[in-house]
Amino acid sequence: MSLDEFGLIERIRRRTGARADIALGIGDDAALLRMPAGQQLVVTTDTLNAGVHFPVETPPGDIGWKALAVNLSDLAAMGAQPAWCTLSLSLPEASPVWVDAFADGFFALADLHGMALVGGDTTRGPLAISITAMGWVPEGQALRRDGAQPGDDIWVTGVPGEAGLALALWQQGVLDVSRAASDVATEYLRLRLARPTPRLGAGQALRGVATAAVDVSDGLLADLGHICERSGVAAEVWLSALPASHAADALHAGERFQALRSGAGDDYELCFTAPASRRTQVAQALAGVAPGASRIGRVSAGQGMQVRPAEGADSLVMRPGFNHFSEP
Repeated sequence: MSLDEFGLIERIRRRTGARADIALGIGDDAALLRMPAGQQLVVTTDTLNAGVHFPVETPPGDIGWKALAVNLSDLAAMGAQPAWCTLSLSLPEASPVWVDAFADGFFALADLHGMALVGGDTTRGPLAISITAMGWVPEGQALRRDGAQPGDDIWVTGVPGEAGLALALWQQGVLDVSRAASDVATEYLRLRLARPTPRLGAGQALRGVATAAVDVSDGLLADLGHICERSGVAAEVWLSALPASHAADALHAGERFQALRSGAGDDYELCFTAPASRRTQVAQALAGVAPGASRIGRVSAGQGMQVRPAEGADSLVMRPGFNHFSEP
């Protein structure tokens, strides 16, 4: 059985609830929303296409989770509190089983972070999901890409490269994204790819501490490069300071992981800068809200990026990261 458009919309609408900040939600031409006083609206949009952003055999629950997670990661990088989102679904067929499983993953993450679905669109076509996510941040406190200063430390949360390793293992036929793995390390990496964790708590905690921030979606060096460009500064990154992956070590994939951690995408960690004088503040801000953060380099005057094996070592040239319009 396949749903018609209105049946599909109604099936999703039943998963939503009433909230005081939503004057009018799903069911009209547009939503009416109430902004809290003294807050700025933060808006971001991302599209996920089957075969580009996730393998075609990915379970619908994982697709629903990830489609929202990549948007929440953008809000995290701005230090924003999630509030509302819209969802546009392009489906080759509106199967009730697929839609319900997709909604399970989507709303599991939405409910976890207080994100309300307030509208969207549905159409027949190749599998693609577009989400516009909205949140708020106190006036003048948003984290941006243009505030890094020479002398700032460079930090990253979590362990960049693990999602890239999961993708590489899938490409090798070692990891099956369609089901849970039998061993802990492989399943951990599968979830790093299929169900990333947006670092919303970290982003909010870094307001007033970090000078600039970006989420790591296209690769650590590529996304740090956005901070450098917007801030008009240069960066030095120390490979020896990048965090290790216990899962990669358990699978004897440490060498492959080493090659991926600075250039692979899909991690959705936060890369941020902060004055060296705030190292204690960074640690205090992130205590209990992030999986740890590593100090991986230094901001300097000038342009470009130097990647070194360790502080003071000779420079290396590294692959910059993923680009949709330059990849084969």
